[in-house]
Amino acid sequence: MNDQNLNAPPASFKPWAGRFNEPTDAFVEAFTASVDFDRRLYAYDIQGSIAHATMLARQGILSEAEQAAIVAGLERVRACIEAGDFTWSIPLEDVHMNVEAALTADIGEAGKKLHTGRSRNDQVATDVRLWLRAEIDLLAAAIARLQAALLALAEREVETVMPGFTHLQVAQPISFGHHMLAWFEMLERDRERLADGRRRLNVLPLGAAALAGTTYPIDRHLTAELLGFDRPAENSLDAVSDRDFAIEFTAAASILMMHLSRFSEELILWSSAQFGFVDLSDSFCTGSSIMPQKKNPDVPELVRGKTGRIFGHLMALLTLMKGQPLAYNKDNQEDKEPLFDTVDNLKGCLKVFADMMARLTCNRERMRGAARQGFATATDLADYLVRRGIPFRDAHEVVGKAVALGVREGRDLSELSLAELQSFSPLIGADVFGFLTLEGSLAARDHIGGTAPRQVRAALVRAQARLREAGF
Repeated sequence: MNDQNLNAPPASFKPWAGRFNEPTDAFVEAFTASVDFDRRLYAYDIQGSIAHATMLARQGILSEAEQAAIVAGLERVRACIEAGDFTWSIPLEDVHMNVEAALTADIGEAGKKLHTGRSRNDQVATDVRLWLRAEIDLLAAAIARLQAALLALAEREVETVMPGFTHLQVAQPISFGHHMLAWFEMLERDRERLADGRRRLNVLPLGAAALAGTTYPIDRHLTAELLGFDRPAENSLDAVSDRDFAIEFTAAASILMMHLSRFSEELILWSSAQFGFVDLSDSFCTGSSIMPQKKNPDVPELVRGKTGRIFGHLMALLTLMKGQPLAYNKDNQEDKEPLFDTVDNLKGCLKVFADMMARLTCNRERMRGAARQGFATATDLADYLVRRGIPFRDAHEVVGKAVALGVREGRDLSELSLAELQSFSPLIGADVFGFLTLEGSLAARDHIGGTAPRQVRAALVRAQARLREAGF
């Protein structure tokens, strides 16, 4: 195929021109065209058209010779686009008409028969589903890659003690590996949400035509099978106008970005001079144009910022659909750019996060020192008293008084003398100090889901198995 054939349709060519007496206003033509952004669907448009032509031939609507010519022509169009030799035309409005016009210019009359039994309404709904299905598979793999990086980091830092926080106040000692596994679980739900949405997405609109179906004896089950869909859509009106799958995907993407934003916030805090818990590789930071000492965590900051962008796309899609009557409306042209941008940014954020976490290093002594501040083992002392028969509320009061002494004198509970501790309760014995150490605190939480190193290692094994079972 050469450029002359590709440009054969005149600039004024419109597939619907028979009804109109005046040409489209030049500004309106540019304003309503979508080819500048929907051209990225070309591979899926061609895939759908090949399946449609195959079905038409099986049903006797096209001859075998016509089908062969269409398939060969579409493959030439695909090769031309992929080689960068294709001339995209705004007057042809969208990816569908650009591909069809190029096909017709190449093979002649047979190209005009490809659109038999379909409309651009069901065609675009099919193309977007095919595209998004493939992107969801790529995103699932990207999530798994980040999860694998977290597991490797967690395995390395099982014994690393850090303060766990509530209200951003020191609460109890935890294993840094345990904290990384919390992030793993959040991402696991994200991957499950995408997989669940993919199942609802995987329904074929093609064959619904404009809104009511077609008079031709098509076989939609065959088309669904050829394109890897689970089944054809049940209702033609719903098939062409449904964008729930795009909204659901963007909602899942928003939750995933919210998680990445929370991760980012922790990394920003932890890498600051005030915390100093972790060090981000220089490859993922930038400096200041005026302050030579600065090492700015730009990657997590930008990920945190992009979260608002994805939230905005979700709101845009919800707003786009909320006022539309059945069936297809031109409004739906506006569904693609938010969807495309969501996928592009999500892929970028997941890649950079996985790369960054693979090179993150921990300042173990700084974490340990922080865990020794803020009376992180106070709950352990209360539990110790409960095991000696004191009701928890009374134990809570006893420990509160001991903490008050520590605050006044600037000493941790483990630094108080046995006599000082016994002044608050005579039931406290010399063995109490084994419970007030950071390692003792961690080891005591020895149950599934707990932060004891033994449990963290067991959770790592289970998490690795889940990734393997999912095919990653």
